[in-house]
This record gives sequence, structure tokens and C-alpha cells, in this order.
Amino acid sequence: MFSRLGGLLTGLSSTISHSIRATTQIVPATPITTQFATFSTSFPAWRNNFLQFIHYRNGPPKRRARSKDKSPISGYSHFKGIVLKTVIRHPKKPNSGNRKCAIVRLSTGAEVCAYIPNVGHNLQEHSQVLVKGGRRRDLISVKANIVRGKFDCAPAGGARK
Repeated sequence: MFSRLGGLLTGLSSTISHSIRATTQIVPATPITTQFATFSTSFPAWRNNFLQFIHYRNGPPKRRARSKDKSPISGYSHFKGIVLKTVIRHPKKPNSGNRKCAIVRLSTGAEVCAYIPNVGHNLQEHSQVLVKGGRRRDLISVKANIVRGKFDCAPAGGARK
């Protein structure tokens, strides 16, 4: 039985070696660049390369500068408003004293704290005032001034108009 098996194995091995010799071919050497010609990168790497190319060609992107002025009055000379209440504010160091201010609702709907210039005023709740921009450096959160002598605000110093 083993003699027959041995004959089968020798016949099988000879056919396998014959087929292996027939299929093996010598392939000419190719440059390494042609072997990886179909290589592609992932999407993020491709995107970064594209952005670098655009940056190199056009220069850095133009960025719009942020506006430092966050006041509701910025861009306009004056606003009409209604006094909600009058308040007394205390200035920052080294200044001292009490500054008369008013919380004003502007015609746009925004509420601002406005400084009442000069000595004495006749403003009370529901008075109509004219508000102009310009902050008080020694008062926190006061970014507007009330114009004296317009609407319900009396002129400064009791002067007649």
C-alpha cells in the first residue's frame, strides 16, 4: 500500500515542479516611482496641501479686523432717548466724587448709561433727551453723554436759550 502511495507522490511532485517552472518568469526591474504612481493620500492631507498651495500663490487670506467699539451709539452722531431712571455713579481711582448719570432707552431699543454734564439737572423718569456718543474715562460702563438744552434737558448753568 505504501509503495503505491510513494509512486503517487513522486508523480505529483514532478507535475507540480514542472508547472512551477513554467509559470515563473523573470520580470525586468522597474523604477520605484512607477510602482507607486497610483498612490493617493487621504482627504485631509490633500486638503492641507491645497490650502498651502493657495496660500503660496495668493498670499495669506485677508481677514476683516474686529471692531473694538461695542457701543450702541457707534456709527451715529446722536440718538433720541427716554430716561428710565437717574443714577449716581462713583468714578474709578484716583478720582473721587459723585457723577450724575441717567439710564436711557434709545430709539433703537438699546439701553445705555449716559453722563449728564455740568452742575445740576432737571431730568426725571420719562424725560426726552438727546444722547451723543463719547465715553467718560473715569466712569465704568458710561459710553454716552446727554446734550444739555435739547428736548426736556435744561441748558447748563441756568442759561436761557
